[in-house]
Amino acid sequence: MPHADASLVPDSIKTKSEFWTHVHDQLEILMGGQRHWVSNLSNAASLIYNSLQAFPSNFGDGERSVNWCGFYLISSLFPQPRFTDASMDPQSQTRASTNMLLGPFSGRPACQWIEVSPRPRGVCGDAFVKRSTVLVLDVLTYPGHIACDGDTKSEIVCPLILRKGGEDIVVGVLDLDCLAIGGFDADDQVGLERIAALIIRSCDW
Repeated sequence: MPHADASLVPDSIKTKSEFWTHVHDQLEILMGGQRHWVSNLSNAASLIYNSLQAFPSNFGDGERSVNWCGFYLISSLFPQPRFTDASMDPQSQTRASTNMLLGPFSGRPACQWIEVSPRPRGVCGDAFVKRSTVLVLDVLTYPGHIACDGDTKSEIVCPLILRKGGEDIVVGVLDLDCLAIGGFDADDQVGLERIAALIIRSCDW
């Protein structure tokens, strides 16, 4: 099967539970034999985003569409520059060490970084620090919401938690935005948390 066909959603899929199981299984196939997080998260963001566009009964490409899907990741995962025309000033170095940086995504351009220390910012920062999914029905009512896209009305953010040697390490978050108020619910949370767990165990960090 061509890789692009992984984002097709069969007509037989009617419920969100069935949808997320389908996306999970397709992503598991796509990541087979590949453990680099850049490649896997790139395919994950594209698969989730395009599959949601192809599921009109709940999302689709209209007024209930998901307008952004992607990842923010701890700065230590990113390699230091090998070749550059400019040196990084101390303020930028400090900012990089206390932020999550923008990773692979699908959708419009997004915020380059999100602060997590000393005070977390926005839904992504809160999900990272709390180490639990944050589901926001109306972003305008959420204190400190970061408006990367003014059209976004609701949001869900799942932390990516690596369990290593009895320690839980949050390496980043999976973030989805929707054009509709109340665009996400408990079924989406269950499905996305299962996908987040699949991504964690399928990648080398």
